[in-house]
Amino acid sequence: MKIAEISPEVAPFSKTGGLGDVVGALPGHLAALGPEVLVVTPLHRSAAAFELERLPVRLKVPLGEAVLEAGVSRAVLPGTPVSICFIDQPDFFDREYLYGAPDGDYPDNAARFAFFARAALELFKVTGEIPDILHVHDWQGSLAPVYLKTLASVAFPRTKSVLTIHNLAYQGLFPAEAMDTAGLDLELFNWKQLEYFGKMSFLKGGIVFADAITTVSPTYAREIQTPEFGCGFDGLLRDRAERVTGILNGVDYREWSPETDRHIPAKYSAADLGGKEACRRALRSRFGLPDKRETPLFGFVGRLAEQKGIDLLCAAAERLVGLDLQIALLGTGDARYQDMLTRLAAAHPTKVAVRLGFDEGIAHLVEAGSDAFLMPSRYEPCGLNQIYSLRYGTIPVVRRTGGLADTIVDATPGNVKKGLATGFVFDEYAPEALAEAVGRALKAWRDPQGWARLVQTAMKKDFSWAPSAKRYLDVFKALR
Repeated sequence: MKIAEISPEVAPFSKTGGLGDVVGALPGHLAALGPEVLVVTPLHRSAAAFELERLPVRLKVPLGEAVLEAGVSRAVLPGTPVSICFIDQPDFFDREYLYGAPDGDYPDNAARFAFFARAALELFKVTGEIPDILHVHDWQGSLAPVYLKTLASVAFPRTKSVLTIHNLAYQGLFPAEAMDTAGLDLELFNWKQLEYFGKMSFLKGGIVFADAITTVSPTYAREIQTPEFGCGFDGLLRDRAERVTGILNGVDYREWSPETDRHIPAKYSAADLGGKEACRRALRSRFGLPDKRETPLFGFVGRLAEQKGIDLLCAAAERLVGLDLQIALLGTGDARYQDMLTRLAAAHPTKVAVRLGFDEGIAHLVEAGSDAFLMPSRYEPCGLNQIYSLRYGTIPVVRRTGGLADTIVDATPGNVKKGLATGFVFDEYAPEALAEAVGRALKAWRDPQGWARLVQTAMKKDFSWAPSAKRYLDVFKALR
């Protein structure tokens, strides 16, 4: 089986979030199961730091009434035998940011990612390497299944397509004129196919035209078929329910393990937790918090956006700072929340510290140095930080939604007694519910023996990629 992964970002070459991590890890695990795997992604500016091989290939890519050219470069996905091909079109992809600057999305994103999807298919035609499975990711890859079934069906008679939705809220919505930009027949611009309330939706095209749909956790697969979480596409997804599969993301423990982590000042393991105290001291020092060993330290890493529950965290802030705890937050996002959190830290400098922006090394330090980790998400398709936290013995406090519900077992008395508990879970999206869950975590932390059992249970959980890759392969095989 030949599998082609079509993704707008692939770690370590490009990354804005979990999507990059997923496509940086999944292909290697698929290849380990036997298939031949190729990754195709844009040549973003961030990839210039890596050694790439320039291929003697020029692609001629139709885009609307124009034909644009693109070069192709190649590398190997680190730690794997998988080749990754980069679509080199500097006018579209040689930019500081992947999808948009801080003041908003790039206005030509429709052209950029229509071009990318079409260029991937042109690459396969030029090289003669026709995949059996085209695995595309999110709205940026979603036109590939549309092109596959319409403009390129003769060249790809046996190729099947699978769309993975990493976050349904990002739908690739553009003015109707984007149909012309993409070179698609206007007959497709109807409510059953590409039209969504007068706009063209790339993601809707992928949902309609892909042969199978996956998303990144079983609970999220069910949630997106409901009005609350369906972002307007719940009816469409219910119509295709037999084709929708939830597969939990895995974690690359080569990068996220306190036993080998190159970003933290001291290594540790479930058998020897001594290094965690050194990480805790380093985290407090980095964030300017006083070193109070008698006070638990809570961490947060993520986008300062309502999806991540940052509005809930801000609403609960006065309750939280009234408790005996410290909070270290790393993130960037909505200016409102950046301002609110900065003011909160200024008002409570011994309890709250905020670092605006993102730094990979500091993110690892927050995971290793915290006692507990806050993820009060409004919705969470999968979530990775709560899984990282388990391996680092950092107990998650999460809302029961999406992948959080699939990965964290609430520390109820019954679950604790059975040795199943791995965190603290709340249901209602309300400040008092978050504060109550944090209060339960604080009470548990005051019992050193009980907390140690919780940490041991958490650190033994295994969410590695191999089982998830097997489930993807099962989906692919079912289409052949």
